[in-house]
This record gives sequence, C-alpha cells and structure tokens, in this order.
Amino acid sequence: MPREEKSLQFLDKIKTDNLYPKLLEQLNKDFRFSGIPDEIESTVKANELQNRLITIIYNLINRNFADYLNLLYRIDISESEIKKLDGSDIEKLSVQVSKQILKRECQKVWLRNRL
Repeated sequence: MPREEKSLQFLDKIKTDNLYPKLLEQLNKDFRFSGIPDEIESTVKANELQNRLITIIYNLINRNFADYLNLLYRIDISESEIKKLDGSDIEKLSVQVSKQILKRECQKVWLRNRL
C-alpha cells in the first residue's frame, strides 16, 4: 500500500471515531506553541485540511524556515523521515511534509483518546 493511502487512512479513522475536532485543536495548539500565527478554522472539512496545511507549510519554508523547523520539532516529526524527502521542489516537499504532519497528529489524537 502506498504511503499516501496509509496517511489518509489515519484521517479516515479520526473521522470515524469523531475525533476530527480534536485533530484541529491539536494542530492549532502546535502552531501556537511553535510561534506560527496561522490557524486552521474549525469549519475546514477533512478533504480541505491537507490543502490548507500544504499552503501553511509552503509559506513557512519560504518565509520563516526557523518556525517551520520549530513546528516539525513540536509535532515530533522524525528528522530521518524529513531527510528522506526530496527537498529540490518546495511544492512537492510541502505536500510530503503535510502528510507526515497529519499522520503524526492523527496518531497523537487517536492514542490520547484510547488511554
């Protein structure tokens, strides 16, 4: 199974378990703690979430790389995973990083709900 499908499965599981609002809260909390003024509105639908996140990541990489790195650290994205990604195209990198972020944030929310 391709990695993209697996990351989307996490999002599907979050929606099925009615944890989507908690996912948005977690993302916004991590943005705030990383000094990122962007916020994902509670009205953002699940199918729009990744595009919104891609835009935020793209802008961070281009405008404030230090905040981008802080966000990755705060969310706990593995440095080795980031190093595996192709950084030669910022648009593709933004898509790949957004998937990593969604996957990790979904894991955190799902695990907290299970404890």
